[in-house]
Amino acid sequence: MATFLHHGDLPDGLFAGAAAVAVDSETMGLALGRDPLCVVQLSDGGGDAHVVQLKRPDYDAPNLKRVLTDPKILKIFHFGRFDIAMFHLHLGVATAPVYCTKIASKLARTYTDRHGLKDVTKELLGLDMSKAQQSSDWGADKLSDEQLAYAASDVLHLHALRGRLDEMLVREGRDHLARACFDFLPYRALLDVAGWEEVDIFAHA
Repeated sequence: MATFLHHGDLPDGLFAGAAAVAVDSETMGLALGRDPLCVVQLSDGGGDAHVVQLKRPDYDAPNLKRVLTDPKILKIFHFGRFDIAMFHLHLGVATAPVYCTKIASKLARTYTDRHGLKDVTKELLGLDMSKAQQSSDWGADKLSDEQLAYAASDVLHLHALRGRLDEMLVREGRDHLARACFDFLPYRALLDVAGWEEVDIFAHA
């Protein structure tokens, strides 16, 4: 298992032929339009993680953008709604197709309200994840070893989580609902970007 740091973009050809790639991002905050995208981390499920420290403000990362938009590569997220919106705003791409382990957890694990990545990973995989670096300075010129380890941990287990959650979704007869939600997720992110972030457009009120 290794973590590779890339400055600006992914290497040429990385993830070529991959069926699914786990993706996460780190930003300077959680406000769309205010807080910049700083880091994108990816894993093909083989045990290695690739961390891209983006060059701001131009965000010239053609190889990364190619992976995010490749119709043959499923992008696995945990709460992908935010990451997809950030990618639209800063990278100018529409990320698809996608899978979100948080949505899958909410549909499958209805016996709990704990759907954070740390909680889901602990229950389904028996692994403890540290969130100590979550609120650190991701815009720093040099990322610390602790930040790199944290970024890697957020994508290294998403393939395994997807497998466990898919089993639960099938068992509960909700896999078709999950697929429909995943298909809609990029549009939900676009609604956030367009100003409907806090509005439930399906509500009666």
